[in-house]
Amino acid sequence: MNAVLFDNCIVPDWPAPARVRALVTTRTGGASSGRYSSFNLGARVGDDTLAVRHNRALLRELLPGEPVWLRQAHGTRVIDAARAARHEEADGAVARRPGAVCVVLSADCLPVLLCDGEGGAVGIAHAGWRGLAGGVIESVVGAMGTAPRRIIAWLGPGIAQDAYEVGRDVVDAFVAADANARRAFSERAGGKYGADLYALAGQRLEKCGVGEVYGGAFCTHRDSGRFFSHRRDGVTGRMANLIWLE
Repeated sequence: MNAVLFDNCIVPDWPAPARVRALVTTRTGGASSGRYSSFNLGARVGDDTLAVRHNRALLRELLPGEPVWLRQAHGTRVIDAARAARHEEADGAVARRPGAVCVVLSADCLPVLLCDGEGGAVGIAHAGWRGLAGGVIESVVGAMGTAPRRIIAWLGPGIAQDAYEVGRDVVDAFVAADANARRAFSERAGGKYGADLYALAGQRLEKCGVGEVYGGAFCTHRDSGRFFSHRRDGVTGRMANLIWLE
């Protein structure tokens, strides 16, 4: 195991069963340079291919198998990490087989990690506003094949409300599905709103029956030392959010 790299990762603080393993990478400890400095794991953001391969090889040392890298499209499709081909278009993954590693990349969008309380299944969702509004969390919960009341969730590093400004169209997309979503937006000047992705994810989890939710104490935009942020920097790298069963 690459102990130095592991020290730079975030391990979720949640009451998951012992066989559930998860981690989130930060931007430090890799070979990328410039805007991608230094542990970029995104292969489609303009970084040097060899640097990304090197970074992914370092990450692989911490894992039981090769992660199933997705082509994320801000949608709601979910794959089974034990059966999927690499680079399928999807924004969620589930696993019931030990050693199958679910992963989503992020740089402001919210990673939502899920497991059942008995350690029989895990899942992950890439939840930007489009995915959240479309139901990506609900899709992952449904694909896990376990009762939602038995599922535990952890909200990983995403952009906080004070840094995330959106238009009225985003508010309307959520409120059309649930009037209570209005509470997750703060009105600003010029017809803009501050969007609270953590609150929106929490509402979606609660509505589909997931009662235990942890995490949510991050801001990728504000913490430039640890996190990439597309909203802050434009061209930038991506962190990996991973979960699997031992």
